[in-house]
Amino acid sequence: MHNQEIVLEETKNANVQLFIKREDLIHPFISGNKFRKLKYNIAEAKRLNHDTLLTFGGAYSNHIAATAYAGFENNLKTIGVIRGEELLDKVEENPTLSFAKKHGMSFKFVSRSDYRRKEEPAFIASLKNTYHNSFIIPEGGTNDLAVKGCKEILEKEDFDFDFICVAVGTGGTISGLINCSQLRQQVLGFPALKGNFLQTEICKFAHQVNWNLHTDYHFGGYAKADKELVNFLNCFKEKTDIPLDPVYTGKMMFGILDLIKKGYFKENTKILAIHTGGLQGISGMNIRLKQKNLPLIK
Repeated sequence: MHNQEIVLEETKNANVQLFIKREDLIHPFISGNKFRKLKYNIAEAKRLNHDTLLTFGGAYSNHIAATAYAGFENNLKTIGVIRGEELLDKVEENPTLSFAKKHGMSFKFVSRSDYRRKEEPAFIASLKNTYHNSFIIPEGGTNDLAVKGCKEILEKEDFDFDFICVAVGTGGTISGLINCSQLRQQVLGFPALKGNFLQTEICKFAHQVNWNLHTDYHFGGYAKADKELVNFLNCFKEKTDIPLDPVYTGKMMFGILDLIKKGYFKENTKILAIHTGGLQGISGMNIRLKQKNLPLIK
């Protein structure tokens, strides 16, 4: 995908170059890293003659929406194991779940305590026993096949950049970027979740050490947003005509520009930010912002 230069007051003052790779434009419904993560998982499911994709996610999960459409497009059934039994009667009110249902996904709603068991062998075995011939994809899509797909994000011309920046959810996308980056490049991750567990997760997949996480830009944790972040998203879109999502890329870009202002990057540094898509989540976030009487994402 093409790289678009971002020229803002912050970049001009610091004399750095900032570009964004528009992975969000790959596909209208399976955009960004979800397209990359699902590519080889779907190929493997077909190779093994599975007729169903089964995966996990929350109420507004980009991964759930993307998997539903990918299954629809590839003539595969899809099942979403959804966190929160209270959502059972609220599918039509939820833009992500109603989209997934419209494109053929069936749901299994589980309690939050059961959802925490999603990686336990006994829980996985019970799902396999119930949903025969299902190909199971982890929450967020992260596994070896996903990392393989995310290695294809960087192209030859991207090796001229000094820094590669990306939002981090489950660690698969940044792992792929690390594995295909040049050793002289630095890969910076901006986690959307609180906590230090991601370091361990990334180390399971990443084969190089040229990376670092900046953990101060989560805005309270996964799927959390406040007035400052919403104003930033709207201002950024107004200045650049590029929409950012509030869960991942918005927090990453906020972090990059804050680091630029703080002098983290030397003069003449070239920075590439990866737009990982996720724009479908804006409508769900706006529902929650409206409930809190906060400004909406435009």
